[in-house]
Amino acid sequence: MSDTATDRFDRIRVPSAYEMVAEAIEAEIVSGRLRPGDEIGTEAALVRQFGVNRSTVREGIRVLEQGGLVRREAGRKLYVCEPRYDALSSRISRALVLQDVTFRELFDTALILEVGAVEGAVAHADEEVIAALEANQSRIEQAIGNPVLLSEIDTEFHALVAHASRNRVLELAREPAALLFFPSSEMICRRVPEGGPRMVEAHRRIIDAITARDLDGARLWMRRHLVDWRKGFVRAGREIDAPVERIFARYALSRSAL
Repeated sequence: MSDTATDRFDRIRVPSAYEMVAEAIEAEIVSGRLRPGDEIGTEAALVRQFGVNRSTVREGIRVLEQGGLVRREAGRKLYVCEPRYDALSSRISRALVLQDVTFRELFDTALILEVGAVEGAVAHADEEVIAALEANQSRIEQAIGNPVLLSEIDTEFHALVAHASRNRVLELAREPAALLFFPSSEMICRRVPEGGPRMVEAHRRIIDAITARDLDGARLWMRRHLVDWRKGFVRAGREIDAPVERIFARYALSRSAL
């Protein structure tokens, strides 16, 4: 009898002890039983509680520190801290790359999240964030001709709009895709001459709509801004259905040859 049937199943992966330590502590934090500022204890106390050696606890804590969930203070005590958005977002962004997500998928997602963000901004933007958007606009108007700076300011602009929505879930949800999506603006501005000016105009229109509480105008110009990105991406010779990693790898090689 053939034993090919046994090949239908993957090997079961048993988590390492340090992963189990990290997951147990993270579960207490995510559930709310441990809150930011709460004391977790010392490594010695955790060794006793988990019944493992010190190096195992230390490695588990290192994982939590990298994720921004735990911090060390004087006296070797460990405390819960609020997770850093940037740490969480970069981890998810890496996962997206490993899944071979395409720019079409990023575009479709951005169309939902960025329009949602500007809708929230129209409803909730205050004078402080509008002033920040105006300062961003002043900078981008002077950055025409500098693709790298244009891309950086564009990324900041969209983060400001999301912040103006006063919706932290939306802010966190859009960030991983944005880390992959918006840097491609540099490619477009290098290869499509009108890319930079059209970006600047779209930003101006979006800010004006937010300031005027013009929901329809804000939606319209955010959509136009994103559709412009897609058109520019294709005009720059890029494949909208290609995996993100492949596009950036090719572009990095082309820039190194400049």
